[in-house]
Amino acid sequence: MTTIVWFRQDLRLGDHPALDAAIQTGADQGHIIPVYIHPGYAPSDQTADATKPLYEGAAARWWRHHSLRSLAERLASCGSRLIIRQGEPLAELQRLIHETKANRVVWNRRMEPAARAEDTRIKAALRAEGINVDSFNGNYLHEPWTIQNKQGKPFKVFTPYWKAVVAAGLDLPTYPEPDNLPTVPRALNSLAIDELELLPAIAWDKDFYNHWQPGEPGAWSRFEDFLPLIDEYAEARNHLIGTGVSKLSAHLHFGEISPRQIVRYLLDTRGSVLEPRGIEHFVRELGWREFGAYLAYHYPQTVDAPLDARFLNFKWRDAPDDLRAWQRGQTGIPVVDAAMRCLWQTGWMHNRARMIVASFLTKNLLIDWRCGAAWFMDTLVDADEPSNTAGWQWTAGTGADAAPYFRIFNPVLQAEKFDPDGTFIRRWVPELARLENKYLFAPWTASETALAQAGIVLGKTYPEPISDLKVSRQRALVHFDQIKQNTTAP
Repeated sequence: MTTIVWFRQDLRLGDHPALDAAIQTGADQGHIIPVYIHPGYAPSDQTADATKPLYEGAAARWWRHHSLRSLAERLASCGSRLIIRQGEPLAELQRLIHETKANRVVWNRRMEPAARAEDTRIKAALRAEGINVDSFNGNYLHEPWTIQNKQGKPFKVFTPYWKAVVAAGLDLPTYPEPDNLPTVPRALNSLAIDELELLPAIAWDKDFYNHWQPGEPGAWSRFEDFLPLIDEYAEARNHLIGTGVSKLSAHLHFGEISPRQIVRYLLDTRGSVLEPRGIEHFVRELGWREFGAYLAYHYPQTVDAPLDARFLNFKWRDAPDDLRAWQRGQTGIPVVDAAMRCLWQTGWMHNRARMIVASFLTKNLLIDWRCGAAWFMDTLVDADEPSNTAGWQWTAGTGADAAPYFRIFNPVLQAEKFDPDGTFIRRWVPELARLENKYLFAPWTASETALAQAGIVLGKTYPEPISDLKVSRQRALVHFDQIKQNTTAP
């Protein structure tokens, strides 16, 4: 038996159920062909149309390049070889089946609406040709259709959802990493990773290399570095400097480490993931990631539409200059600018910072959350469509378990509380570095003397605020209150 193992968002060898299934049924009797197929068409809008690929931004493509290189090296160390093709996935799989005489194809499931539509189409087409096709849960603790409320319907609020997940069980088995794999026929052609042209043409990514090590070994290294900090996670996770968080999100998105592996390790080493406060909060964050996939599965329209129907006709502002200032970190609001510049230079942003900048865009600027979500998808190394959508809709107040419409983050107060020494702001907005702390979070309140002593000329060396926080907050409350009066509940 020859089995094709189709890698996508599971770029690892450990706890890989599709690979394990291939090993169990065919390692001694035939070939196992590890395959990655890169879509051979340009990225398009995010829809559930099976003819269109998932959008993958420039930062995520950078990560994928290096993650594929790591996977290829690990497969080679096991005696195998990663076969890389580019083109329409079904056509490329059919071509590989013809070349290898494969009679089975296996993969781990994805939850993005477009990905699920594509997988369903491919599975049906291959089965119609007499090919055995099997898919597995390789990326989640529990897949969306297994968790329901007492009425047999999906949850829309995280806390009862998470209680149901915990009740379903967190003590889950993992699959062993193979020591050896069957050789891949030498005659089988493969593209080089560089031929996929995933890396940027200009070197805007140079700082990424100082922050990230994509690949399965990098994921475990990152996890091991975080473990000594996990007991303080409940409090430390809020500080904007980011030293108290795991930074595992990109590794999880690309499947270089699985949630089951993380929970299994914590159970084996600490005994419980529900009692120690830091660990419990961390595992709940894994649950929030899964809740995003859960919502994407049950409400696929939310990729580009609000879950709360009251927002379908909401009048967002068309303000391209404000959007551009936000994207470039030139809003005149220091913590917002610091977060947006950190994103551009490192491909990552602290979760609290994500909430702050999202609230500023959707509430203070009244710009459509989809504009912010699209920017994040292009610039985040951990750009995960379900998580990104859930996060933006939560902050905008348009989705499941959404923040109440009157919850508007005050970026000045948030910075004072979660960057009290100004370390984060000074790191990413160096033109404010000499400004004393009492003015750092709101430089427009500083005296001319204080600004001059810090070498700052508002409007020249650093922007004037593009939005009056008090006035724009009141404007947002008026607009969102109109939504509240609409009784068309989500």
